[in-house]
Amino acid sequence: MSQSLGPQRLYSLDALRGFDMFWIMGGERIFHALSKATDNPFWNGLSHQFSHPDWNGFRFYDLIFPLFLFIAGVATPYSVGRQLEKGVSRQKLLWRVIKRGLILVVLGIIYNNDLRIQPISEMRFGSVLGRIGLAYMFANIIYLYTKSQRSRMIWAGSLLLGYWIILLCASAPGFPAGDLTIEGNFASYFDRLFLPGKLYVNNIHDPEGLFSTIPAIATGLLGILTGGFLKNSSFSPAAKAARIFVTGAILIVIAQVWNLVFPINKNLWSSSFALQVGGLSMVLLAIFYYIIDVKGYKKWAFFFVVIGMNSILIYMSGHFIDWKNTTNAFFEWLIQLSGDPYGAVAFVFCYIAVKWAFLYFLYKKKVFLKV
Repeated sequence: MSQSLGPQRLYSLDALRGFDMFWIMGGERIFHALSKATDNPFWNGLSHQFSHPDWNGFRFYDLIFPLFLFIAGVATPYSVGRQLEKGVSRQKLLWRVIKRGLILVVLGIIYNNDLRIQPISEMRFGSVLGRIGLAYMFANIIYLYTKSQRSRMIWAGSLLLGYWIILLCASAPGFPAGDLTIEGNFASYFDRLFLPGKLYVNNIHDPEGLFSTIPAIATGLLGILTGGFLKNSSFSPAAKAARIFVTGAILIVIAQVWNLVFPINKNLWSSSFALQVGGLSMVLLAIFYYIIDVKGYKKWAFFFVVIGMNSILIYMSGHFIDWKNTTNAFFEWLIQLSGDPYGAVAFVFCYIAVKWAFLYFLYKKKVFLKV
């Protein structure tokens, strides 16, 4: 979500958002292409990290989606918080937050189903943008109506513990309490009952379903807590970076312990998964913040900032722009010169370059899609 942070804007946050979106706009294809071209164990291993586990487990690619939600949370104290400080009423900000959340839900439905007219039973309503929209919305509502970091921390902890307790004590009919299989877990059963349309996995489970949005709200709150600390803490910038890094490392350790009884699982957005990705997001933010905003090394990050400033646009663009044909139109000669098996690798780099050039043009023209 591209939000303006105004005069206090964190360049590192735009860069981190762009780093996150880089993998979605095609960066992961680099490793897949190199793995296929070389069959080298090193590239094979990296390629493996840019895929999702079937159920339990964690790979780097699982971080990309929740990192975006975390970043949206970090921006909240700088955007919504600044409006509160200016005297804008909570009710006005509430409707603004709800509108943003619902727009993202609608964009997610469009992303899944295009603009085709079709029966509701054939549509998929769960989506990445929908999950971000709902989790962002509820996390921001909590932010608006709580007055302290402590209260928000209690909310985040309660959501994670409550979700765990429900999944521990309940299940789908015919399965033992606490069943965490794809068919037997309560979250999937809830979505089969209440989420309209079709579910993503064989119509029995949706990784962006309704019930598993509960712990995702906590992911957004972790971002809000981090943003509040960055904005309001009296610590020096370097000390802030260090404390965020250490806190992230602690959350990762807690996630590994929780994993023993509540497996790290992106499909369920398990509480251990929420802490794992929250901790990793903090570690990444601390590194970006320290290098860019504390030490002042900004030039290297410009590539990512251009992406981060139009993150929603580039995510949606594949439904309206044929990037493959556009890339071939400009660079088919280079891809042919590269030959087999490296022509596919050359294509990926050209594919990313074409997208980035498009975003750079919009950046120079100051054209940004904001929700």
